[in-house]
Amino acid sequence: IQLAPVETKTGEEDENVLFCERAKLYRFDPETNQMKERGIGEMKILQHKTKEHYRILMRREQVLKLCANHQITSHMEMKQHGGAENAYVWSAMDFADGEAKHETLCVRFKTADQAKRFLKIFNEAKESHA
Repeated sequence: IQLAPVETKTGEEDENVLFCERAKLYRFDPETNQMKERGIGEMKILQHKTKEHYRILMRREQVLKLCANHQITSHMEMKQHGGAENAYVWSAMDFADGEAKHETLCVRFKTADQAKRFLKIFNEAKESHA
């Protein structure tokens, strides 16, 4: 008996990947007043093929659970994290847990070059909404 391959829908089928690098994501926990690790995986910036919107998407390795999922808007601010050349912090209405929640997130890449490319593509996406 031969089984047909199962088509899994990711919700990314109608999007182009503009950026994709392995990274570590943190979220700010106001109760403890510190950053907590949210997951390691591929940080992506996606552009919808027909609609003019961009989003940040990240799934945790192996389990593929969403740890970041939000649109890039013209009022988002990306800042370098504590002088580190490979880490950036921003705030967004994130839908990773299935409901809109205001989160302060921090992403850390292995290299400064990866982080600079992420920032450049993020800013280009942001400018397209200005």
